[in-house]
Amino acid sequence: MTGTRRAVAALFLLPALVLLGALVVYPIGYSVVRSFYDQSGEGFAGIDNYRALFTDDGIRTALKNNVLWVVFAPTVATALGLIFAVLTERIRWGTAFKLVVFMPMAISMLAAGIIFRLVYDQDPDKGVANAVWVGVHDTFAQSSAFPKAHPGRQSPLESAKGGAFLTKEPVRAGVPVSLPLVGVAPDQMPDSAKKAAPARPEPGKVTGTTWQDFTRGKGVGTLGAPDPAELGYAGMRIEAVEDGKVVASTTAAGDGTFTLPEAADGARLRLPAGNFQEAYNGLDWLGPSLVTPAIIGSYIWMWAGFAMVLIAAGLASVPRELMEAARVDGANEWQVFRRVTVPLLAPVLAVVTVTLMINVLKVFDLVFIIAPGSSQDDANVLALELYRKGFSEDQPGIASAIAVFLLLLVIPVMWFNVRRLRREVRR
Repeated sequence: MTGTRRAVAALFLLPALVLLGALVVYPIGYSVVRSFYDQSGEGFAGIDNYRALFTDDGIRTALKNNVLWVVFAPTVATALGLIFAVLTERIRWGTAFKLVVFMPMAISMLAAGIIFRLVYDQDPDKGVANAVWVGVHDTFAQSSAFPKAHPGRQSPLESAKGGAFLTKEPVRAGVPVSLPLVGVAPDQMPDSAKKAAPARPEPGKVTGTTWQDFTRGKGVGTLGAPDPAELGYAGMRIEAVEDGKVVASTTAAGDGTFTLPEAADGARLRLPAGNFQEAYNGLDWLGPSLVTPAIIGSYIWMWAGFAMVLIAAGLASVPRELMEAARVDGANEWQVFRRVTVPLLAPVLAVVTVTLMINVLKVFDLVFIIAPGSSQDDANVLALELYRKGFSEDQPGIASAIAVFLLLLVIPVMWFNVRRLRREVRR
């Protein structure tokens, strides 16, 4: 009878064993064997492919980035999951909040990658991240309204150091000064800009006008003089410079007119470079220096909900009597959280963290989709390098070595997780 039961059990297990052998055991064994062969697959290369893991620049960058992924992504995702799990117990719409936080898990890595490729777009009109960043920046440091303004034909201005413009000749009190510029589209002029007006002479003062000296239409308008359709450079800063020092300064009115005190007599007028600074365009999220943190951020957005659900399940089993006893003893909420809640949730936190560590060791989709071609080398990870070596660079031996190396990295973490789960089951 015992033999019959064993035979029946073996028959039931056989399909699973066949699939396991065909889809797991055989590919692993084949990869191990291939990792000792050269690029052609015919010559034995020994450990040369494994030596390349620590000498190839691309693989070394991938290793460094994998370390960053393993250290930061699971830690931050678990910490956020813990915070969300604790807070949702105290808010009225906790279930709805959990649903919103967990919802990204329903999105595939491919879709999430496409979403965050748009989120991190450099153009603030397209990328949400830069739209927010530029909005905050411009709240405290307003960008110039005239980034492309420059002197036109027969202009009394010339270029100076640092992107400023300077009058060619000194100015005199009582003689109006014209500072015409071109290069700003009418629809890009400030809302405060009004029709440009000629400056009136004032005794003992330097007056003038700075305006957009351009009227649409061939042969329309007078060069060097304000025309009815032309607008003043409202807010343009003007400085009087003498012997390299600023002796007076002012700001143009809405119609472009300005007035400087007698100290400006005999000085040259300068339009500082600050008037012509390019509009702040935000951060280069997908540039070489920020691409890896940016992609890790997208991963955390997806997996913080996973961590929250598991931790919330563990939190539901925590005895509330212990928390109440701590509060009765005079502990505040932070002390209850740090001294009671976190220690009791330690096994769950460990399982979540280790599970995410296994996951990030194999991350590929997000890096491949989000990182542009110019930054993909800087965002490289082992799984992506495996793909590139195996399919783009036709180096199957090194690709197999990377696969084996990844397996060796994952095994200890998996063993730790399985051991902890068994220990929890025994309890």
